[in-house]
Amino acid sequence: MKRLVLAAILALPVAAQARPYPTKPVRVLDGYAAGSTTDIIGRLMAGRLSELWKQNVYVETRAGAAGNLAADSAAKAPGDGYTLLFAQNGLAISAAALPDLPYRAERDLVPLAPVSATPHILIVAPEFPGKTVQDLIAAAKRDPGKLTFASSGVGNSDHLAGELFNMMAGIQAIHVPYKGGAPASTDLMAGRITYYFAGMPVGLPLAKAGRARALGVTSRQRYPGAPEIPTVAEQGLPQYEATLWQGFFAPATIDPVLAARIARDIEAVMKQPETREKLEKAGAALFQDNQENFKKFFHADIEKWRNLVKSTHLKLE
Repeated sequence: MKRLVLAAILALPVAAQARPYPTKPVRVLDGYAAGSTTDIIGRLMAGRLSELWKQNVYVETRAGAAGNLAADSAAKAPGDGYTLLFAQNGLAISAAALPDLPYRAERDLVPLAPVSATPHILIVAPEFPGKTVQDLIAAAKRDPGKLTFASSGVGNSDHLAGELFNMMAGIQAIHVPYKGGAPASTDLMAGRITYYFAGMPVGLPLAKAGRARALGVTSRQRYPGAPEIPTVAEQGLPQYEATLWQGFFAPATIDPVLAARIARDIEAVMKQPETREKLEKAGAALFQDNQENFKKFFHADIEKWRNLVKSTHLKLE
């Protein structure tokens, strides 16, 4: 009889024998400073996952190197599901443009689930004399190489949005990288920086509060949360477009079954009305999809940035 019981247990599907997850706190690494777009959305999602899992999901900030400090730590963490990475476009840009990183995103990290994809918002200080994208371009052409533009770090999405804008507008400006969107915005409002392609959750509240002036959004269509702000494309640069996305990743050593389980849980959280409402209030446009499609999207994004860096000869080191 004991042998029969043992045989029956051994015959159970692997999923039925799998250990419950999570049974302890889950760490989410974030490579961007507190108050940045990625930090805001990452903390919001950590809170929603905490409620679903009935475990503490906490964000650990490791700002610097365009998010690569956090990404490198995540890539080298145990693949047990208790260390995740919340990343954005900068991960794909770095993979495309920085071959000497201590980790390889395509090899060492597994995309789990996307969360948001929003345009950037081009902002200037309230005292800036221009009110349109064309005014900014004209000012840059009057004083080549004198204007400055901020980013949350070399190689991040806002940096590339600025470089793409400068190239298409035919202007020269000095790039000033920061360790996150919050310090970049602070210097812009103080007049120490001319312009910044901020993430929407960072830049839009500043514009609505009158602490910065919005000149345009970087999507092809006007942003639903601020339809009064014209696109950059409709102000003389019809081919211009740049989008900031965020999503979850895990170390590549994670068991595929566990990775799929976490991905499904993130997808379930994304479908909750309260999550959608919180993300939309934060200025984030939802990017809801399954794990397989997110993997394809991530690899395609790397290739897109690789082609841009190659065609513009842009050096990000």
